[in-house]
Amino acid sequence: MPLYTRKLVAELLGSYALLTFGGLAIFAANGAGEVIPGQGSPLIVIALGFGLALLIGLYSFGEVSGGHFNPAVSLGALIDKRIDASTFVMYVVAQVAGAVLGGLTLAAAISKNFVATTATVPGLGVSDINAFLLEVLLTAFFVSVILAVTKSKGFGATALLAISLALVGIHLAGVTLTGASVNPARTLGSALVGGEFTSIWVYLTAPFVGGFIGWAFYKLTTYDVEG
Repeated sequence: MPLYTRKLVAELLGSYALLTFGGLAIFAANGAGEVIPGQGSPLIVIALGFGLALLIGLYSFGEVSGGHFNPAVSLGALIDKRIDASTFVMYVVAQVAGAVLGGLTLAAAISKNFVATTATVPGLGVSDINAFLLEVLLTAFFVSVILAVTKSKGFGATALLAISLALVGIHLAGVTLTGASVNPARTLGSALVGGEFTSIWVYLTAPFVGGFIGWAFYKLTTYDVEG
């Protein structure tokens, strides 16, 4: 199989793992999926579920494709000239396809109604604008972490763990407020399969804005080091 094709398959499988294992963690945390995430769920189970799902994807497929599994991360890589525009587009297609397949797996294993409860929506009392700003902020720091640890030689073997723990922290901080998407593919996977599109514009725009800001954070703090 050509290397480029293997990269796309890796992105698809990594995105699939993220949505599938993350969704199963929500199911486990909610006691058979009876509680909507962010409304009484054991947040640590959900946060660790998504963080460890990302770790699984990174160790399994990250060396092949770079382990983006997220269009916002791919945007950061594009702006930083680590990938070209055509690769960005194809990565996003693969990531969304993987997330949709993950949603279909959850629907087959549990139910379509459960998949709808895994959709990222603003929490009780959180406006769309506030959710947008929070998703921008969370994504910005997530992308800045990824760009930094994957470029620096100082982090070494801890880079993949740092990325996964960053996602754990983001979920602990944001699940009850926004669902902590920081990933348009993850949102689309649940929305398209579960049929839950509440405030979806937030999650299809904010992560890309956050990805650009995250790249700016990275460049502002590493420019002198890179010379």
